[in-house]
Amino acid sequence: SGPHKQTMGRRPWLKLSLVATVVGAFRGAVPRHRGAPLRAMTTEEMISEAKTARLAHLEAQAMRALEIAVANYEHPVFPNAMIVSDCIITHLLDKVDALDKVKIMVVDTFHLFDSTLPFLKDLEDKYGFSAEIFRAEGCETLEDFEKIFGMGLWKTSVDEYDRAAKVEPFQRGLKTLQADVMINGRRRDHGDDRAYIDVAEVAPIGGGLAKLNPLAYWTFEDCFDYAAKENVPLHPTVALGYPSQGDAKDTVPVPDPDGLSGVQGDAGSVKWVDGVWTGDKTIWLDYGKERIGRFVGLSDKDGSKKTECGIHVDGAERSWDRDLWGGVGNEDAPPSAVLTLTTQEEALAFKNSGVPSVIVVYAPWCPFCQAMEAEFEKFAGVMTDAGFSVAKYRGDVDRPFVKAEFNVKAFPTINVVTEADGLVKYESEDRTVDKFLAFFQETTGQAVAA
Repeated sequence: SGPHKQTMGRRPWLKLSLVATVVGAFRGAVPRHRGAPLRAMTTEEMISEAKTARLAHLEAQAMRALEIAVANYEHPVFPNAMIVSDCIITHLLDKVDALDKVKIMVVDTFHLFDSTLPFLKDLEDKYGFSAEIFRAEGCETLEDFEKIFGMGLWKTSVDEYDRAAKVEPFQRGLKTLQADVMINGRRRDHGDDRAYIDVAEVAPIGGGLAKLNPLAYWTFEDCFDYAAKENVPLHPTVALGYPSQGDAKDTVPVPDPDGLSGVQGDAGSVKWVDGVWTGDKTIWLDYGKERIGRFVGLSDKDGSKKTECGIHVDGAERSWDRDLWGGVGNEDAPPSAVLTLTTQEEALAFKNSGVPSVIVVYAPWCPFCQAMEAEFEKFAGVMTDAGFSVAKYRGDVDRPFVKAEFNVKAFPTINVVTEADGLVKYESEDRTVDKFLAFFQETTGQAVAA
């Protein structure tokens, strides 16, 4: 009940003494001599000094990481989605004079916000670079995309949409640009899946890229503080209440009127405009909350809320540089037991033969096709030894045809050719030799021993 019960908030000019400030810790603090006077600081001054020191440290660490990557790799590539972190990295690349060597890669899904590509042009003009834009294979417009993949693909098969609109052009972009290190804006505070990432990740044995995560140790609040300090331009939707930017079709402001993000409220009631916050910024800045307005209404196969588009899942950064089951890039490998069908006529002849056999429709960039390559090769070997044929047909470059003729909704699609029933699709995702053989026997009556 005495004066000691007064809180710091009720005494705004409470004087605090610091033995060594955070700036001193970063630069190498000098011990205070016994008896030297302490500098008095207000609460506000202490917070401001600590934030300034923190940003200086984070900036120095990120710039150093970028400089090392540029110096040690031949083809650094930065996939830029123009989210807040990516805008910060673009600014940092400019500060270390690296935009002449680092290739900026952008994936246009044909479903971005209307302001995204004009904003990219603004960034190009400001920082003096020219982005390499990649789109779904064979598509230059949304009309092209819908003609090949159908209207509303993301509604009928979000996984196939992700592969076609995001993963495939992403992988093709890395390959085209010959990327040997990928710079990206992932941070630990994005959520549990990224909670322990480090600033650098070495290339995994057996393929994949080295990754540089220059903002790994930053928080979302650090990004906004730095943007305010450095006048970093951010995506126009940030000022409209969107903490993260993706496809306009499944991204909402946070809060949003219908509570689709998990936070109900007026759109734009929380926003950041020219360095100034409006509303309760903690709704955006709490751990793992940056992307709660993304992937709205979308679910993964297990029924859980979708949180990734497929680009940053394990292995998705691998750019395919060879075909599967023989063909391009496999010249030094043993011959494949899987037959290659290269034309529609060959594929139809195989389908209509009525001879018990198996055909897989695939895409070489598809991670699910890649994952089953070895097992399917073993299966083909067993089948060949027993006198049955196993063939492949590349479907990603001939989608209307394989969709109409081979039951294709996604890759891989495996069909058994039967004499009586035509094609019978293998629906299971358990892609093992034993399962393939059991299904072949079930549909054809032909037993094949493993």
